[in-house]
Amino acid sequence: MSTTIALAGKGGVGKTTIAALIIKWLVRNKMIPILAIDADPSSNLNLALGVELESTVGDIREDLLEQVKESLAAGGAAMGSLPGGIAKREYLDYQIRSAIVEGQEFDLIAMGRPEGPGCYCAVNHNLRMVIDTISKNYRYVVIDNEAGMEHLSRRTTRNVDHLIIVSDPSLRGLIAAQRIANLCRELDISIHNVYLVLNRVREEIASELRKFIHEELDIPLIGVFREEGRLSEFDASGKPIIELGEDTPIYLQVAQMMDQLNSRR
Repeated sequence: MSTTIALAGKGGVGKTTIAALIIKWLVRNKMIPILAIDADPSSNLNLALGVELESTVGDIREDLLEQVKESLAAGGAAMGSLPGGIAKREYLDYQIRSAIVEGQEFDLIAMGRPEGPGCYCAVNHNLRMVIDTISKNYRYVVIDNEAGMEHLSRRTTRNVDHLIIVSDPSLRGLIAAQRIANLCRELDISIHNVYLVLNRVREEIASELRKFIHEELDIPLIGVFREEGRLSEFDASGKPIIELGEDTPIYLQVAQMMDQLNSRR
């Protein structure tokens, strides 16, 4: 049985960096195999992990819908097979497995661009079924979500064991975290544990922010990550975040958080 860890938060708070370092920790501790799901339309997780990305689930979805439109125009049935007699589920299964990027002790699949105009209900249902089936083959699934958690809200990804909401040390970031937590309660998806992480902290957390966390947020604070100076060097050179040394403060802080999560399984 696999364990799913998802990250969410407003843009620019460092979700992708933390996701990459969580994967680094899992690899380091032999908790493999791992499936990384990049559910952010910007698709940057592959850069943080040092692997190349050729296609996304969004590309596959749009291609399938285009084939369905062509089949309908030619007199075919919307719920039938694609040209050549291939069932839609079989087509999606093959294409998604082909889109999986193999890394060092982990695999990656990117959700890609958001939906365009048209009806996606049947396609999203099949996508969820295929991705859930694939995910069961992995010990851990790590999902890097976009700020609005579209793929969770549309239920195109699996249930979540640990949701980590990432915020910078600002009131706007914490309000965004609060909105995400409220959204989680409305989703028709099982989220077992929700935690808050403050990232890119330079100084002591302001008393106003501490008060907001304790009095307004019903989310346990599981980590306070100091700003990591070496990250800017990695960004400037294009070096993958996963190659950060195990002695760097942010990796040690992520490792401490993961020790806590692992003990709460």
